[in-house]
Amino acid sequence: MPTVDDVLEHIGEFNLFQKQTFFILSLVSAVFGPIYVGIVFLGFTPHHHCLNPGVSELSKRCGWSLEEELNYTVPGLGVPEDAFTSQCQRYDVDWNETALSCTEPLANFTSKKNSIPLTTCQDGWVYDPPGPTIVTEFNLVCADSWKLDLFQSVMNVGFFIGSMSIGYIADRFGRKPSLLITILISAVSGVLMVLSPSYTWILIFRFIQGLVSKAGWLMGYILITEFVGLKYRKTVGICLQMAYTVGLVILSGVAYALPSWRWLQLTVSLPYFCFLLYYWCLPESPRWLLSQNKEEKAMEIIKHIARKNQKPLPTFLQSLKPDEDTSKKMNPSFLDLIRTPQIRKHTLILMYNWFTGAVLYQGLIMHMGLAGGNIYLDFFYSALVEFPAAFIIILTIDRIGRRYPWAASNMVAGAACLISVFLPDDLMWLKVIVACLGRMGITMSYEMVCLVNAELYPTFIRNLGVMVCSSMCDIGGIVTPFIVYRLSEIWHDLPLVVFAVVGLIAGMLVLMLPETKGKALPENIEEVENMQRQRKKKEKIIYLQVQKPEVSHN
Repeated sequence: MPTVDDVLEHIGEFNLFQKQTFFILSLVSAVFGPIYVGIVFLGFTPHHHCLNPGVSELSKRCGWSLEEELNYTVPGLGVPEDAFTSQCQRYDVDWNETALSCTEPLANFTSKKNSIPLTTCQDGWVYDPPGPTIVTEFNLVCADSWKLDLFQSVMNVGFFIGSMSIGYIADRFGRKPSLLITILISAVSGVLMVLSPSYTWILIFRFIQGLVSKAGWLMGYILITEFVGLKYRKTVGICLQMAYTVGLVILSGVAYALPSWRWLQLTVSLPYFCFLLYYWCLPESPRWLLSQNKEEKAMEIIKHIARKNQKPLPTFLQSLKPDEDTSKKMNPSFLDLIRTPQIRKHTLILMYNWFTGAVLYQGLIMHMGLAGGNIYLDFFYSALVEFPAAFIIILTIDRIGRRYPWAASNMVAGAACLISVFLPDDLMWLKVIVACLGRMGITMSYEMVCLVNAELYPTFIRNLGVMVCSSMCDIGGIVTPFIVYRLSEIWHDLPLVVFAVVGLIAGMLVLMLPETKGKALPENIEEVENMQRQRKKKEKIIYLQVQKPEVSHN
């Protein structure tokens, strides 16, 4: 009995229906990008110092310029190692005293400026520029700076929980209803976040949006790969991730036009309401319907695809069977991921690479906001390099293979981070180029691990293996804000050193994995355990098959 893949060979593997479906699901992928890394603009931290009551009046009386006012009233200004002092402390001085001198206003308090007592920013902060971000509106600086880390981490916690549960929901209730539910919740939670009056409520709705937004992206990925033919799945998967990159490029322009975080958040949330129209545009996956023994409904959708593609459906393809023989399925267990030596090695290396991908990808984007350059242009340039990363993958995975490009991409990302540490600030053009290379490298690595993960597990634990290993990407996202924002307070480039070490180790570990180019997906544990031996054995068999006709001819 034919499978869905057999039918698609006759009615079109990537024709008009699949192209239209790919386009509308690409919009979901594009909108997910701003949610994933939008913290760069939503949580941008401008230069700041303590608000000093009375300084403004004194500055007007003395005719100080802004530079003179800051030099006289802000401790530790201009000294890199005193950045915390200049941003989070102030002189414990009453600036309203009329006896203060305009040339040496602190002379009446002590002869040594450094011995003047300091206190915290009890009256708030002054931000430059004063643009409304979450940081400036809720004063997430100094003692409360960890709340910005929490703002991003709580979304990744939502990613983790949502990704772990969406597979069950989609398998139980269907791909289409799961996608529509995640879209609705993403839209509502995004708008409620805009209307939130306090940081606590923002955190709650940020978590809810994280819970469903990545799950919706995964559902779109699953749907399009189940609608296209076998030979198009990898290319379509990579192109769907390129749509995500398009969303990042657009985000840089939208953020520039809408500096207010509330307007920006509203702009990236409203499109989700339009996606609810997919109820009438998207059919259910015929593969899922077959897995639920709903053959009649599956055939209705198959006939719809055939009509859309203007292809005839042969009579011998009027009945279908599931892609896998469910009677032969084994019950997967988490222990199967570590029970045997090769699978255990694959699991540990893949988990580390998923973790590395999230840490470096999100970390490099967040660190960009601390670099002090033009954040909009830097973000735009770094987003553009994700396009060649995708093209390189498409050109190399079936020619060179998976392992060497994947290892090289990790090492390029790690080396770029390390080189950036030693580049002087006056060579900003070179720092931008190196940063873009690092972004391209980790983007390639991130997309490669998505492809290879499924190729290294046998059929009965393939979904489980992908789910468990990819969950480490969300764990990485949880810790990344703390790595970036806390370590940068110790030394601005310390996060880059950590990224370099993590990336270089990931590249070396990838070289320990077997090459999967040209190999069929393994069906059982024995095939995975013998992957390296099978490759050598197949090469010998091909050699014998070539030589045999010559012997018989003689």
